[in-house]
Amino acid sequence: MANNKRSIFDESDEEEEISSVSLNSSAKSKDLHSKLQTNNDLSPDKKLMKTVNPTSGEHCSKINDVHIENESSSQQTSPEAAIALTAAQRARIEQNRQKALLIKREKMNKKLPPKKKSEMLESEGKKILRINDTKLVDTGGGFFMEEEDEFSNISEAEVIAALRKAEEPAPLVEEDRPRCIECNRTFDSSYLLKCFDHHVCDDCRDNESKHALVTKTDARTEYLLTDTDLEKRQPPLRYIVRKNPHNERWGDMKLYLKLQVEKRCLEVWGSEEALEEEIAKKAAQREVSKQKKFKKKMQELRMNVRSSLYTRATKSHEHEYGPEEHLADDEYSKTCVTCGHSYTYEKL
Repeated sequence: MANNKRSIFDESDEEEEISSVSLNSSAKSKDLHSKLQTNNDLSPDKKLMKTVNPTSGEHCSKINDVHIENESSSQQTSPEAAIALTAAQRARIEQNRQKALLIKREKMNKKLPPKKKSEMLESEGKKILRINDTKLVDTGGGFFMEEEDEFSNISEAEVIAALRKAEEPAPLVEEDRPRCIECNRTFDSSYLLKCFDHHVCDDCRDNESKHALVTKTDARTEYLLTDTDLEKRQPPLRYIVRKNPHNERWGDMKLYLKLQVEKRCLEVWGSEEALEEEIAKKAAQREVSKQKKFKKKMQELRMNVRSSLYTRATKSHEHEYGPEEHLADDEYSKTCVTCGHSYTYEKL
């Protein structure tokens, strides 16, 4: 009985050992399966072999050996892979890197568009009202104020001086400096030179007599010059534009230098005697036209006052042709008896 009981206990112990071994083997197989899945994500040279015996306890050492071999192989192949790059490939990599850095730098250095003054005021919380192209800013005190212009504090004289300074040319060389025809001295610039291209310095300028200005109307009436003589004939005369002193609403005046107008007059008419003759002829023609206009107005006045003495023609003229005349084979003509009109026709 004792031997039988021992055998039963021994069998139960063996069964427990077998079950524990099977549990351990199943757990180890699960661990191996998970490691195989992680190895599948790695490179093919790091994958584990599928021929590992799950029941043996040697799979752990094999796994460790494989990992160690893979790490050593990767450490050995990494410098070889770096050495395997050619010079062209390295140059292309560096070029792409420089391009990427340049694009990044441009994005960082890209400036935003400048804000307008109205946008800056709106960002500060001030309201802007526009009435007839005038911007009014709400001051917050119950009234509006006109928006200040950046150039409102600059006077007109300062603007003109700045423009004049910008238009002034660079200093001339001594040989290229203009010479005054009056005092025979060189100078840099003058009013007559700049406006009329006349080489006279400001010290010798005489606005009253010698260098006086004449209007375009006077140049046409006194010197009998046309627009073509003033503006189209080479070289065209220079002029300045000024407001009409009689009325600002009228057109601007064109002022010419009197010396240049007289010179152009001599070029057109040849001499002063020819100019005087033409002026006298023009005056006689004007007098004749005035007399004709006066007689015509007097005739109209008499006809209006004493209309019974004057009969106006109410009908158009009717031709009264005389006998026909034979001209050629089939051509004939007739002539009006009163006005002398004739017309030619053919007979078939």
